[in-house]
Amino acid sequence: MPKQVFAELINKEQLKPDIFKFSVKAPEIIEGAKPGNFIEIRITDQVEPFLRRPISIYNMDKDTGVLEFIFQVKGKGTKLLTRKEVGDKIDIIGPLGSGTFKYDKFNNIAIIGGGIGVFPLYELAKCAKNDGKNVNTYLGFRSKDFVVLEKEFEDVSSNLTLTTDDGSYKIKGFAINLLEEDLSKKNIEAIFACGPLPMLKAVQKLALEKDIPCQLSLEEKMACGLGVCLGCAVKTAKSPKDAPEYWHVCKGGPVFNAKDVEI
Repeated sequence: MPKQVFAELINKEQLKPDIFKFSVKAPEIIEGAKPGNFIEIRITDQVEPFLRRPISIYNMDKDTGVLEFIFQVKGKGTKLLTRKEVGDKIDIIGPLGSGTFKYDKFNNIAIIGGGIGVFPLYELAKCAKNDGKNVNTYLGFRSKDFVVLEKEFEDVSSNLTLTTDDGSYKIKGFAINLLEEDLSKKNIEAIFACGPLPMLKAVQKLALEKDIPCQLSLEEKMACGLGVCLGCAVKTAKSPKDAPEYWHVCKGGPVFNAKDVEI
């Protein structure tokens, strides 16, 4: 069950000009959380911005009770969040989302992410590696200036492939092209993905064509995070055209089987 906690900010780090990593004490949330869950944060006690902000969980340490999340400044809410300082309390609800990454049945997996979509994949890679899985990670960024968490993913991956669209760092091209090349060579059993919509569509298409199990973490605008406001709808893949059916990313996801959703 999700819990509301007022978590103390114990560390604040700026990874890039507009990307921040916060570490908070939140053992109550970590206790029931799994890779793929997210949290909702109340930015301020003031009327505006009124709605909480959904942010994926980046890393959890059950021994210390420290939860970490990374966010990019995109508007007024996240800009205000950057003003929090070490020692401040942050109003958080979590863990949220019933759809989480499930890797137990697979021994050789591929994890692919793009841009800021790589953040929720770290906890997945870490847990899978600790459970003895062979973790092949593929990360894609626009250019060298946007590359984040390279060392962190190296530490939790059996193999890490990093690409940039313009070739300014590591391999030039798109991460999915390298994944496609490796599917047969590395006998990959399942794919787990998070990132921009065009990348997710390409990963979904590849997985369906190759008949490889695939799980997608979707990002949608959320207001409540509990399936009440009905704002984060995604169409089910088997919906009749004349009577479409929808799931809500916050409640049914954010992680879905690639066969089950139309994106």
